[in-house]
Amino acid sequence: MRIPHSPSTGSRMDDFLSPHLALFVDVVDQQSFSAAARRLGVAASSVTRRIDRLETQLGIRLLHRTTHALRPTEAGQLLYGRATRMLAELRGLQEDLHSQHDEPGGLLRVDCPAPFGRRHLMAALAAFMQRYPALQVDLVLTDSMVDLQGARLGSDVDLAVRIGPLEDTRFVATVLAPQRRVLCASAAYLARRGEPASPDALAGHDCLAWHGAPPPGAWRFGERRHVPAQPRFRSNHSEALLEAAIDGLGLAHLPTWLAADALRDGRLRALLPQYAAAPEPATIHVLRQQARGSARTSRLVAFLATWFAQPAWDAAWA
Repeated sequence: MRIPHSPSTGSRMDDFLSPHLALFVDVVDQQSFSAAARRLGVAASSVTRRIDRLETQLGIRLLHRTTHALRPTEAGQLLYGRATRMLAELRGLQEDLHSQHDEPGGLLRVDCPAPFGRRHLMAALAAFMQRYPALQVDLVLTDSMVDLQGARLGSDVDLAVRIGPLEDTRFVATVLAPQRRVLCASAAYLARRGEPASPDALAGHDCLAWHGAPPPGAWRFGERRHVPAQPRFRSNHSEALLEAAIDGLGLAHLPTWLAADALRDGRLRALLPQYAAAPEPATIHVLRQQARGSARTSRLVAFLATWFAQPAWDAAWA
């Protein structure tokens, strides 16, 4: 639907657009005029009028509006994407200018899987915050994979640590470390059932398998994959598999970042090291919305890349 266009000079258009783009992004993020108004502390009618004026000024409908839903049109989606990037760029520029005279400050919002966050990211963030006392960090640890579109990376979250193949190319990914796995079991289990001599012997053992990805429980040794025929225990949570292995329920094929402490202190023993596979495609990344962000975001990405360049978990027990 076309809306009558109001002619305007370039400078007048710039003056008009600047304060309205942030409001439009907020409305799309909140999916509601009233929710955006509450967040901004203004009347919902004021927000509605300003969006109406923006549509009139641009001469095109930006939002589909019904009594139950508010969603962007195709043109609105285009404007939302461009405006989000532009506003992030402006915030980054402002912080870069300030950082020429001051150390970075403000709030960093980080999302990370809970097992990795508790074991490894917390120590890195503590060191980073000691280096930059003016920074605050809001760390969200999740036990399930958070959809980054739902989390609105760049709006609700500045950085997200992710482990696994990256299927979404909308975000800029920086590699922190490779992920390696180790076959392991407790001394009690090995005393009861013996050690496997090769991957082919896994069929005669109780195996603890992940059931989140096809094929269920596939374990990689070199270029070959083995699937335990009848896993005794399966879980979609890595820490449950770790605890099951420590408790002697069977053999587990765990990420070294998860199993390192138990391997170092003897609660688990590494098995079949001669069959160890190369690092997986499931690399550990930190994601952000765009390559150029705020000064504090860029500094944290660089700090984490250096911190995890030589993973302590691989050296702790090898």
